[in-house]
Amino acid sequence: MAARQLHLNVNLLHSGVYPSAWRQPESNPGAFYDVQHYVQVAQVAERGKLDAIFLADTPAVTDRIDYRPFLSMEPTIVLASVAAATRHVGLIATASTSYNEPYNIARRFATLDHASGGRSGWNVVTTAEPSVGRNFGQAGAFEHKARYDRAREFTEVVHALWDSWEDDAFVGDKATARFVDTAKVHAIRHRGPHFAVEGPLNVPRSPQGRPITVQAGGSSDGRDLAAATADAVFTLAQTVDDGVAYARDLRSRARAHGRPDDAIVILPGLATVIGGTEAEAKRRQDELWELVPIEYSLARLAGTLQIAPEQLELDKPLPDPLPLPPNANHTMFQGTVALARRGNLTVRQLLRALGGGVGHRIIVGTPEQIADDIETWFRAGAADGFNLMPDVLPTGLATFVDEIVPILQRRGLFRRDYEGPTLRDHFGLQRPPSRFASRPAEPLSA
Repeated sequence: MAARQLHLNVNLLHSGVYPSAWRQPESNPGAFYDVQHYVQVAQVAERGKLDAIFLADTPAVTDRIDYRPFLSMEPTIVLASVAAATRHVGLIATASTSYNEPYNIARRFATLDHASGGRSGWNVVTTAEPSVGRNFGQAGAFEHKARYDRAREFTEVVHALWDSWEDDAFVGDKATARFVDTAKVHAIRHRGPHFAVEGPLNVPRSPQGRPITVQAGGSSDGRDLAAATADAVFTLAQTVDDGVAYARDLRSRARAHGRPDDAIVILPGLATVIGGTEAEAKRRQDELWELVPIEYSLARLAGTLQIAPEQLELDKPLPDPLPLPPNANHTMFQGTVALARRGNLTVRQLLRALGGGVGHRIIVGTPEQIADDIETWFRAGAADGFNLMPDVLPTGLATFVDEIVPILQRRGLFRRDYEGPTLRDHFGLQRPPSRFASRPAEPLSA
């Protein structure tokens, strides 16, 4: 049996995960809308043999753009440019099930999979921000359960559309004048509470069969969706115990759906601040933290908790009780509150622990210390790898690739080269067969 291998993605958050990253001397303030910046980061990731780059997305102005860069450009278009400038690294983009239609998303990611030679992945999200809803003709966000009901059906339709062409449906035989074997192209004829989609997709089956499906929900609804549909899951976990508990719960839910334990790759978020010595790393963290305006950090925390900033007193703990708002981002809310309660942190201490708005676990130290931490989580079963969030991009990722990846390789934890061309190959996942391959052909509608 092959040894279990670590997986590493990079969450390409424009200038870096710290809100102040754009203010560093080496940073380009316009990186958030510069495609060449994304290409450069992807090329560094590929040099380090990382599994994939990942682009988040929020189709609205939801952050304090007077203080920091924000999620700006449509990610699949950015990744199409990245695909042309890379050969191996996976390309994962976010697209919301709340404000899209399944056919468009299925077609977009199948196209990206063909364009990249089988490297695409779709990060399935439901969207809780009211400002996004207002950009799409809604009064605000959909209620939490309604978002996930729609997401489950949406994902099922997308997967069916990706399966609607069998692998050998395209013939292209000049001698016989036979272009497509229509007996192997299937209408999906989906009718459900949210969608009516006839199919088939108008794009032949892609190199991966289905592009990788990624999910990031931490709520019970989110975990159920991931257990049923996801190939990889991005999580928020602050401790090894949190990570182990999440992995056990998710794999138990996956088994209930008839899926094996190794069907899903679990990747907690990990923000990194690297120094030649521990003191140097801490100085770098201090510099990044001190450049984050406190007004920004308070507004960001208040938004996560869905309370007014005036309810937060810097030198006191979070308000108690602090009930979960019905339409909050459950993952971020629960992770933030748990971090504060576990350490009995004041608001000021919590803001620092969150990096002024990072949200995920932050590790500060030398390459050896960070490699040790990664190995501990991996061997404990708290993670199959990590969704890396370097403090500053591209320099923080370059340091990780040049100084930490070789340590992980020497320990036999991480690949020395790519073993296959597709993102499924990188993640060690099987190529799924088309669900229609064993069914009798039905006539397609004209």
